Amino acid sequence: MSDELTPHHTVAVVGGAVAGAQVANILAERGASVVVFEQNARPFGKIEDGLPRWHSGLRDKEFERIQGLLEHPRIRFLPMTAVGRDIDFTALVKEWGFSAVVLANGVWRDRPLPIPDADRFVGSGLIYQNPFIVAFNHAHDPGYDGPRFPYPDGALVVGGGLASIDVVKVLMLENVRAKLAERGIEIDLEEMEKAGIPKTCAAHGVAFEELGLKGATLVYRRRAADMPVASAPEGADAARLAKVRASREKILERAQAKFQFRFEPLASPEEGLVQDGRLVGLRLRRMAAQDDGKLSKTEETFELRGSAVLSSIGSIPEPIPGVAMKGELFAFLDWELGRLEGLPTVFSAGNVVTGKGNIVASRRHSKFIGDHVARAYLGLDDEGAEALAEKVGTAGAEKAEAVAAQVAATAAPVSPEARASLDARVAARQSEVGFGGDVRAWIADHPPAR
Repeated sequence: MSDELTPHHTVAVVGGAVAGAQVANILAERGASVVVFEQNARPFGKIEDGLPRWHSGLRDKEFERIQGLLEHPRIRFLPMTAVGRDIDFTALVKEWGFSAVVLANGVWRDRPLPIPDADRFVGSGLIYQNPFIVAFNHAHDPGYDGPRFPYPDGALVVGGGLASIDVVKVLMLENVRAKLAERGIEIDLEEMEKAGIPKTCAAHGVAFEELGLKGATLVYRRRAADMPVASAPEGADAARLAKVRASREKILERAQAKFQFRFEPLASPEEGLVQDGRLVGLRLRRMAAQDDGKLSKTEETFELRGSAVLSSIGSIPEPIPGVAMKGELFAFLDWELGRLEGLPTVFSAGNVVTGKGNIVASRRHSKFIGDHVARAYLGLDDEGAEALAEKVGTAGAEKAEAVAAQVAATAAPVSPEARASLDARVAARQSEVGFGGDVRAWIADHPPAR
């Protein structure tokens, strides 16, 4: 029987960036056909729109990696197709004929700033990280038609991770560049990011203090030692944890020295300060931190005023009609495999599950999910638990073994008739968006913004 007539597995992967491309390639390597649904023209996700543009080396490296993974001959790429907007999620799971669906759609929505009626201040003193960084990255892209933002001097930035430090850096770099331009000094922002603000100013005979900037303030509910800018390995002992905490403090100190911003630790937002309908600052609760990382509220409150408030406290997934939510997150029954109640063919991979928003964590988790779906669910890999443990860790392999008996029976191969119907649907949508079948050629015709 020819391959065209042989029943086999076809998997839908929702999202084509770090996690989606990794899962898709693993499944294709094991013999499954894969359709990648990508909401944007380009499959680069937050590599393109979440990393500030000075990360050019990392961006180019990840762009190439993602393209290479998606070029597998068993993968069909479907750009400009958002599940939940262009394709109904429930129909995709239950009607298209896929053996499995893997959600790798990332986290694109900002976690709301925790003050009463926060959203009414959007556009009136409150700016969220995700659209702010997207606008910064596309500032010189003539095709960009999204929102644009000022770079308010004297702003408060609420957050504590690397992303929040990036937001502070954008503010400081853009304001310094503008002040130097007033003096007839033209500066390349990416070069200033490498050299730092004091060195750049000194190279042009100007002291930073002479620019008259108020500067940005990073507001964090924990201590510098608690910032998720460096991670401790699992099972780290007390000595190792102490080194990691010291490393975090040094990372922040270096960033402050290089980019000249202030830091307000142990300060948790409770209420907005409003003037003429505009958010002009925050009332904050002073927190107390224990050595074990636990926080407690104190009786002290205080106010910080600023030209604007930029919220950078994490990202959450965009809701998809048909996917149950629990608060701000998908209602996963199993947080390791990203399983959803009543949807036995659905798994989830990457940051939509981990919530960590970084490349390494996303790739690690997506490799585990790809291995699990291929071997334990679809039966495409008979290498056994020992070999799998070497790839994804013993705990991950044991988890896969434990659930295999519960779910393997539901993964029936796609019949030739169902496969023909599914292929026709995919081809029709590819034609509708103008995709000719070559991922690299498509991306070349839709170049990533710089």
